[in-house]
Amino acid sequence: MLTKNQDRPIILWLLSGCFIVYLMVVVGAITRLTHSGLSITDWRMMEMLPPMSEESWQDHFDGYKQSPEYMQVNLGMTLKEFKNIFWWEWIHRFIGRVVLGGTFFAGFVWFLIRKKFNKRTLTQAIFLCGLGAAQGLIGWWMVRSGLQKDPAVSHYRLAIHLMSAFTVF
Repeated sequence: MLTKNQDRPIILWLLSGCFIVYLMVVVGAITRLTHSGLSITDWRMMEMLPPMSEESWQDHFDGYKQSPEYMQVNLGMTLKEFKNIFWWEWIHRFIGRVVLGGTFFAGFVWFLIRKKFNKRTLTQAIFLCGLGAAQGLIGWWMVRSGLQKDPAVSHYRLAIHLMSAFTVF
């Protein structure tokens, strides 16, 4: 069991993770409300940096033009309009992959190397990291449902994605 003084760094690490999960949920909600969630159609194109050149932006936009959402909902959308929806989804994924993933992974490794975990806390931290990784897979599974014939994500998968975020929190 964590004690207030001895394990304060671990408590702060976990609280920072809670804050980042909260931020992820807020940005995820904005992504949903702005209909931005299907703007990145190719997960291989999800690099650490956003598109930095017009050519790169055009590549991402060309991929989006092949999606059911573009063809059925946003036909005729301009590159400028695409950039507006792209950013919300990119920020959401960036926070998940880099900020949250980096915070949990770096903190976990730091505390592991410094032998700050007792057996119970180590087991819980490993479980928490697994839940975080599963959350990313659930997000991919959810988005994939909207890249098929119908340009809308499954409400069931969306609910699972949100509930699993609350579980991680």
